[in-house]
Amino acid sequence: MAMYFASARMVETLFEDIFRVEELDPDGKKFDKVTRIKAKSEQFDMLMFLDINTDIYPMHVGEKFMMVLASTLNLDGTPDTGYYTQGNRKSLADKFDYVMQGKLYRISEESSNKQVKADIYVSFGGLLMMLKGDPSIAARFELDQRLFILLRKV
Repeated sequence: MAMYFASARMVETLFEDIFRVEELDPDGKKFDKVTRIKAKSEQFDMLMFLDINTDIYPMHVGEKFMMVLASTLNLDGTPDTGYYTQGNRKSLADKFDYVMQGKLYRISEESSNKQVKADIYVSFGGLLMMLKGDPSIAARFELDQRLFILLRKV
């Protein structure tokens, strides 16, 4: 996992990969300003379904973006308080274009053809994410954990 350096300490991300958008609204368009993207990661072969406010952050089939999951935005790695404080303080969010805060509400495993996959479900205020792939990645997460998702097109 990548580590973003700050003064003396650093924040370690829980997951990071480059994704390519494969499909928009695979189950049909449900909301005017929200698009569900289906994307596949390059390094860890993860499949992701993610709801994005496309009024704010438009996405298109074929686009690539970096996605990071982190438990804090503080560059020194200190836990997030849950409150946003405005100011000139640098944060991990400064390096990204689209950031949401959410809560991990379900982790499950399924096996087919002798291959085990883990599913991680996070709700970002009603915008949902499902990340499916290697169970060792799911082991880094905990139920009811607060997470930040950070996106930047590459």
